[in-house]
Amino acid sequence: MFNNQRGFTLIEMLIVLMIISVLIILIVPNLGDKSEEVYDKGCSALVSVVQAQADAYYIEEKARPSLKDLLDNDYITEDQQTCPDGTGLSIDIDSGEVSVTE
Repeated sequence: MFNNQRGFTLIEMLIVLMIISVLIILIVPNLGDKSEEVYDKGCSALVSVVQAQADAYYIEEKARPSLKDLLDNDYITEDQQTCPDGTGLSIDIDSGEVSVTE
């Protein structure tokens, strides 16, 4: 009567679920290890942004800024004073270099 059997069998579905499970088991632990790397890259990107703003302040004001100067003159925002991992930023007044405080 019904000769057209196009559906998946139970065995085929179980094999597909097993393959998906193995892929998830392999991928998820690797994602968890990347969070520290993401924070480090986010912090280095923030240092670059604040350094650019410090250089812009120096060009306009002819003086080396502090973080407070950059914040007060709207060169950076309040949340740009710390990295995503919670470490702070500092500016060397003599050289104008932005760095991460440990």
